[in-house]
Amino acid sequence: MRYIPFAILPLLAACQQQPSISSEAKAATKTAAGPIVIELYQSQGCSSCPPANRALNKVANREGIIALNFSVTYWDRLGWKDTFGDKAYTNRQYAYAKAFREHNVYTPQVVLNGRTAIVGNGPGELERTIRSMRPIGGGPAISAKAGKVTIGAGKGKADVWIIRYDPRIQNVAIRAGENNGRTLPHRNIVRQLVKMGRWNGSAKTFAAPAKASSKYRSVVIVQRSGHREIMSARRF
Repeated sequence: MRYIPFAILPLLAACQQQPSISSEAKAATKTAAGPIVIELYQSQGCSSCPPANRALNKVANREGIIALNFSVTYWDRLGWKDTFGDKAYTNRQYAYAKAFREHNVYTPQVVLNGRTAIVGNGPGELERTIRSMRPIGGGPAISAKAGKVTIGAGKGKADVWIIRYDPRIQNVAIRAGENNGRTLPHRNIVRQLVKMGRWNGSAKTFAAPAKASSKYRSVVIVQRSGHREIMSARRF
């Protein structure tokens, strides 16, 4: 596990929402049991991260799991710029640190269902934690059609995120930094993170941003504000 001092980072700017209420919004009113959402925060420049990458890769296609690999940017200063890094992902990890009342961020870090954080690079650590977790349940239903995402009616208030990731295995040859000379396999690499807007308990429809690639998959997450628990999640 590699720590970095807590710093003030610009907050991730919310993408302008484009709500559009339709008959689909009225139909999407049931709550639905969901998966376990696993978010790995890692960097190609961190020597402690490859075991956590392998652990995530192992469960990436497992039924009932949504596995997401976020490449952070703060290890780029060691001489290797992460090829998938984005400050938006770094900002999301810092927001989790604030929610968990942690004084530092660190890599690797695995966040499950927005509730539990572990290091994730110890033998069997991720598997044991998955077995101890309950799938998401009780949140609003999520549906998608014709470029729009509908969040059904329910209780509570939350942020609505859309995440695009590449499910293909990407083998990256590292040429500098702590992992210099290694080729690291990455899977379910997050390539887009957009906050579509707020959900306040009433059914609501959002316009989804365009995909950068037809090969990417989409995940919609309904998450309590302040990067707290994930209420609902669905992959499309």
